[in-house]
Amino acid sequence: MSDEYPELDRLQAEYKKAVEAWIAAIRNEEALASVNHTVAEVDQWENAHFTEDAMRSKVKAAKSEYEDALRQKFFGF
Repeated sequence: MSDEYPELDRLQAEYKKAVEAWIAAIRNEEALASVNHTVAEVDQWENAHFTEDAMRSKVKAAKSEYEDALRQKFFGF
């Protein structure tokens, strides 16, 4: 990161933060999938999948914003 492009730095940091949250959601889902299940655990596992999917959507949105800013910087559009 640099002081020269604070908006790009912010967008990159947001993207990285979103990726870390997504990774945590994936690990949570995986942990729930790796045990013997009761009905309640199956519900928790299913909810973990929905959380993971929501985190993935946030990552995609953050990535798109960062890529758009990079295109603007490098190509002017």
